Amino acid sequence: MDRFDAMRLFTRIVELGSFTKAANDLQLPRATVTHTIQQMEARLGVRLLQRTTRHVSATLDGNAYYARCIQLMADLEETETAFGASASNPKGKVRVVLHGSLAMHFVLPHLPQFLAMYPDIELEIGMGDRVVDLVREGIDCVLRAGELPDSSLVARKIAVLPQVTCASAAYLQRCGIPQSIADLTGHRAVNFFSSASGKILPFDFLVDGAEQSVMLKGQVAVNNAEAYMSCCEGGLGLIQVPRYHVERDLAEGVLQEVLADFRPAPMPVSILYPHQRQLSRRVRVLVDWMADLMSRSEGA
Repeated sequence: MDRFDAMRLFTRIVELGSFTKAANDLQLPRATVTHTIQQMEARLGVRLLQRTTRHVSATLDGNAYYARCIQLMADLEETETAFGASASNPKGKVRVVLHGSLAMHFVLPHLPQFLAMYPDIELEIGMGDRVVDLVREGIDCVLRAGELPDSSLVARKIAVLPQVTCASAAYLQRCGIPQSIADLTGHRAVNFFSSASGKILPFDFLVDGAEQSVMLKGQVAVNNAEAYMSCCEGGLGLIQVPRYHVERDLAEGVLQEVLADFRPAPMPVSILYPHQRQLSRRVRVLVDWMADLMSRSEGA
């Protein structure tokens, strides 16, 4: 195994905290992994990894070496892809996690065009809104909607999506159409709860330029976009969603927008990736393509 391959192996052990997981991730025999690290430590004359029966962690020297390895591998890949065919035709696997409804509406329908432009790129796509440890899981980037928590990740905002408050025509006929925030008293909501925290998310409105949050009672709370829509269409209450998600239902009269004068602030859409890694050419073309796609999309 050459030195750069050994560096790649070492970084995955640090990131995954396990010799076995790194071996599985890189499809190497466990014995090869152990022997390579032993050779590396002998050559450098320092202990890089602290081993216990359950976990592997980097020593102080190991952490310093990890940071240098990450930069060296990024520089090598950037240098190689800057010349020849790789500059215009990047290749390799990109691991990405996409927000479910954004993927279904904006990204996946156009994916054949991206793959036609870059036939040597292989995509591994995860779906969902779960919290992702990009470094530990080996994920190159994620596509997310909404305000982002503080983190060490680089966040590139690529679009803002208008949001609306709406309900089914049957619900509004039965319960009335609210004309003001005060009219929401007595109305019901299909509530949405966070998969991460379990908390019910409030309804947000812009009133005279200031954001106002309102908690509404409801008989049903869900944590899935399709279930959210289905319950609303069934007349169970008000929902608040990005407009693209209900565009067809609004046009067909299945749903009706309410409180249009107090629409919530647009929802930001961002791509996140690890700050310590320079984006490889194959990841960069995917990020730029998704950014352009979202910015050109209707309602973005």
